[in-house]
Amino acid sequence: MNLKITSVFILVTLVTFLDSVHVVAENNVIDSPLLIQKIGSNRTIVVDANGQGDFKSVQAAINYVPNRNSKWIVIHIRKGVYREKVTIPRNKPYIFMKGDGKGKTSIVWSKISEKSYDSSTFKLEAQHFIAFGISFKNTALTHTTSHKAVAALVGGDKAAFYECAFFSNHNTLYDYKGTHYYDKCYIQGSVDFIFGQGQAIFHDCEILATNDLRHEIGGSITANYRQNHKERSGFVFINGKVYGIGNVYLGSAKGTHSRQFIQSRVQVPWAGIRPE
Repeated sequence: MNLKITSVFILVTLVTFLDSVHVVAENNVIDSPLLIQKIGSNRTIVVDANGQGDFKSVQAAINYVPNRNSKWIVIHIRKGVYREKVTIPRNKPYIFMKGDGKGKTSIVWSKISEKSYDSSTFKLEAQHFIAFGISFKNTALTHTTSHKAVAALVGGDKAAFYECAFFSNHNTLYDYKGTHYYDKCYIQGSVDFIFGQGQAIFHDCEILATNDLRHEIGGSITANYRQNHKERSGFVFINGKVYGIGNVYLGSAKGTHSRQFIQSRVQVPWAGIRPE
């Protein structure tokens, strides 16, 4: 399958699921009221760090969602820094986590591990998920390349992130598996910081590569783990901007059939980027 056909296949697969719930038309301004209107939810749980909501903890609000939930529930996370590890398990689908903006609402933890799964600040295992206006951060410093400090692990199918941010210095966004959509997101990291076996579109995203002094060339942006030609895995970047500090590889092939596609309108105003 050639590059053009493969990239179209990924786009069609993702848009098929996105179009039924999420807004992908270029003329629409995507904001949280519009998304709530699209999903048709009338149930909201409020998380407030100062105790002025239903819960003070994001995880406590998620735990309150009924198991095997079948209707969209909005969890409004008001501005503040929530220092906790957060997991949405497989049996809690149809959650919309709405922040007050990626510069105002943050979920932060600090953990390193040799296993990406263990280190992640935010872990999504459930299907049918939306996040809007939230920053996910892992502030741990990694001292060896075997240590991971994942900000978010996305392993549930049919997930979308709008105007979110992901911060770490190593292995930032683990797009583990499933179909995912990232719109107007900010992603910052150094080594293999967008990685996994997921099938994802990054639309109009801003990507900052930070320098990693453990390598002559400071790191790599993507690391796709596709192992054979039958796997429906790959990363597509449409529009957006890529920039950084020092030198960095565009991609690192972690699988025998790894693939990532960059659409021509992605801006790369920086001389430090290198091909794989």
